[in-house]
Amino acid sequence: MRRIAILAGMVLALVSIKTVFAAERKSEGSGLASNSQSHKYIGVKKCAMCHKSELKGNQYGQWLSTKHAQAYETLATAQAQETAKKAGVSGNPQEALACLKCHSTANSVESSLLGEGVVKENGVQCESCHGAGADYAPLSVMKDKAEAIAAGLVIPTQEVCLKCHNTESPNFKGFDFKEYSSKITHPQPKK
Repeated sequence: MRRIAILAGMVLALVSIKTVFAAERKSEGSGLASNSQSHKYIGVKKCAMCHKSELKGNQYGQWLSTKHAQAYETLATAQAQETAKKAGVSGNPQEALACLKCHSTANSVESSLLGEGVVKENGVQCESCHGAGADYAPLSVMKDKAEAIAAGLVIPTQEVCLKCHNTESPNFKGFDFKEYSSKITHPQPKK
C-alpha cells in the first residue's frame, strides 16, 4: 500500500511538472501576455482611474499618445490589410488571431482571465506590459513595490517587448529596447 502511495505521488509530481512546462512553452512568444496566466486582467479604464491625474504622472494620457493605444485601429488600415495578405493572413486583420495576439491585450490571454473592461479595441493596453492587474491594482498593494510584483506587477524589460517586437511580425525591422522604450516611457507615480 505504501508503494502505491509513493508511486501515485511521483506520478502526480510528474504530471504537475509537465503541466508547468507546457504552460511555459505556450506562453513563450505568444504575444502580449507578460506574466503568469494566473492573474486576472482588469482593463485600461480601471488602470486610468488612478493613473490619469497629473499629480500621479498621467500615465494614461501618455499611453493614449502612443502607437500601443492605436494598435487595434491600425489593423483597419489598407496598409495592414496588404501586410496581412503578404503574411498569408486572410480576411480582416482586426479579426485574425495572428494579428490580434500582438495588437490587442484582450486576444493574447485566455478569455477566463479577462475582466469586463478588457476589450480588443483598447489595443496594447497597460496590462500588456505591466501584467494582469487585478491582484496588484488595490492601492494598499500598489504602494509596496515588492508586494505589487508578488501580486503580478511586471516591470517591463526587453524580454517583455520581444514577445511581439520580433521576427514573427511581418513589419519587423529590428528592435532597440532603449530607443523604443523611451518613446513609451511614462512618469512613475508619486507616492
